[in-house]
Amino acid sequence: MRVKSSGSLLGLLLALALPVQAGIEVTDGLDRSVTLEKPAERIIALAPHIVENAFSAGAGDKLVAAVNYSDYPPEARELPQLGSYKAVSLEQILALEPDLVLMWASGNGEETLRQLERLGVTVYASEPRELEDVAQSVIDIGILAGTREVAETAAGDYLESLEQLRDQYAERDPVSVFYQVWNKPLQTLNDEHLVSAVIRLCGGRNVYADAAPLAPKINMESVLDRNPQVIVASGMGDERPEWLDEWQDWPDLTAVQEGNLFFVPPDIIQRHTIRIAQGARLFCEHIETARQRLD
Repeated sequence: MRVKSSGSLLGLLLALALPVQAGIEVTDGLDRSVTLEKPAERIIALAPHIVENAFSAGAGDKLVAAVNYSDYPPEARELPQLGSYKAVSLEQILALEPDLVLMWASGNGEETLRQLERLGVTVYASEPRELEDVAQSVIDIGILAGTREVAETAAGDYLESLEQLRDQYAERDPVSVFYQVWNKPLQTLNDEHLVSAVIRLCGGRNVYADAAPLAPKINMESVLDRNPQVIVASGMGDERPEWLDEWQDWPDLTAVQEGNLFFVPPDIIQRHTIRIAQGARLFCEHIETARQRLD
């Protein structure tokens, strides 16, 4: 059972109420059918956000390995690590004899998927592009791990939080937003990234929505030309990056003139997990503050 992303809370909640079907089968983020004869007991997750989603789905105790930077929840730090999400060890994966590998399609790459399939490993590929896709991934993991009830509860709470934010902010006066991933090189995200879905949820407009790459590197002249009303930065950790205030050197920018320079910790906005509801709430509060300053 798979629920297509439609932006509808009602549609997904209705799907959660469907009776459990015989057998274990889900459709992953690449529209591949993934089947198991029985719930997975030995699971490997190949991206930090997938590790987190497995815990949210109630399957954390079935994880036998992860990758570098899998640090949430704290229990995830105790898992053996198989390298980075960009360079996992297939030999170590096989040695652990998993009955399910959870991978990040665009992050781990098609070649990793093909290699695992050739080796006879059952793989679920996650590729969330919309906010509702995160809930679907959690539900799918719960179905595959035999923890569906826990997963559906977590996904339902997450969706309700998003719906509250959508009702409160999505139809407000639009505000143009530049989301800054990093400063050197200057980098942002286009409209296909989950962060843009958050911007839309908050009644904002990503000034780089039309960029071709998912995470384009840009130049200062381009930002000045697009003149965003709000700049939201992420950085590397829980602390506001010092380089965010370097925008003060460009006083002609509307975002600088209005004092609309904000920070959202990357782990709650860039990771494709249910914690993005926390990041979205903070993001929406920042945009609402900017909106009031612009009135």
